[in-house]
This record gives sequence, C-alpha cells and structure tokens, in this order.
Amino acid sequence: MDTIKIAVREFRENLAGYLESDQPLAITRHGETLGFYIPAQKRSRTAELEAMRAAAKDLDKMIASWGSTEGELMDEYKQIQRSAREKKRSASKALVVDAMYPAAGQDERLRLE
Repeated sequence: MDTIKIAVREFRENLAGYLESDQPLAITRHGETLGFYIPAQKRSRTAELEAMRAAAKDLDKMIASWGSTEGELMDEYKQIQRSAREKKRSASKALVVDAMYPAAGQDERLRLE
C-alpha cells in the first residue's frame, strides 16, 4: 500500500476520517515530512461486539455472585464519588483559609471555617 503525502493542516482538519482509514500517511509541513501515520490493523465490528457481549455476561455473573445488583453497585459508586468530591472541596477550603490566615493555628482555623 502506498503512502499518501498530506499537509499537517489537512491532517488536523480531517483527523477523524484519517483515523478510520487504513491508508498510511506521510504528514508534511512546507513539503518536509514531519512524521508518518500508520494505522493499526482493524478488528471487525462483529468481533468487537462479541467480545463486549462476552465481557458483559462475565460481569453480570460476577455481580450476581456478590449477591448484589447493578443498581446497588451504581449507588455505591455514586456515594464514593460524592465522598471524594466533598473531601476535595474540604481540602481546597483549608488551603484557601491557610492562604488567607497563614499565621493562624489549627484551633484558629477551625473557628474561621
């Protein structure tokens, strides 16, 4: 398969199409080759779908073996996310207070918050 030369601007503007293509490209700027794009071998859509279905079945079996439901796992995940966000917010509030009152001790900071 021959390599097609294209300008970097054209490559950038049509990137999605080139990523779906199986054509190797030489990317140039002012006629000088900057690099090459060589696509990986594509798997068939059918093979990808079958692999995803098999993984979903395995995941369903695993969830069932835990005695849990998908909804319960999602609720637990959302709670973990909320806790992480709250912890992050608390940490950034403490940083703001520390920046505003660097000489304040721990007790002083707690009263300020």
